Amino acid sequence: MAVVDLLELPALLPQYAPLVGLDLGEKTVGVAVSDATRMIATPLELIRKTKFTDDANALFKLIDGRQAAGIVIGLPVNMDGTEGPRCQSSRAFGRNLLRLRDIPIAFWDERMSSMAVNRMLIDEADMNRARRAEVVDKAAAGWILQGALDRLRNA
Repeated sequence: MAVVDLLELPALLPQYAPLVGLDLGEKTVGVAVSDATRMIATPLELIRKTKFTDDANALFKLIDGRQAAGIVIGLPVNMDGTEGPRCQSSRAFGRNLLRLRDIPIAFWDERMSSMAVNRMLIDEADMNRARRAEVVDKAAAGWILQGALDRLRNA
């Protein structure tokens, strides 16, 4: 497999198989999963980054446990639409995953996802800063995956 355009992803997947969404932070990887019909994304877990191989194995364990068939990685595009070093890092993460496992991967523009999730956690969930830090990356992964699922459904 390879990294594909998001709209090409469904053709590479079984009809009923979840997708996993990732929000790649500096210290953590937020993970979300969709239902089998790919309608709803749910934040799942936070992987604390150590070594890439260990991080990938933890991710693959989650993927296997959920029988997911593809990955959507958030791409932190700059506000002006350009790609900077963080995008390069996200793309490298995807390429490195492909070296370990043959699985379809697509990227989704994640501009503002962490900010939107933080705002929601403050305004609606009334969470303090320490608690938000624990959940923001996996919630952002859910936000990213839900955006990708909505785009696929409306394509």
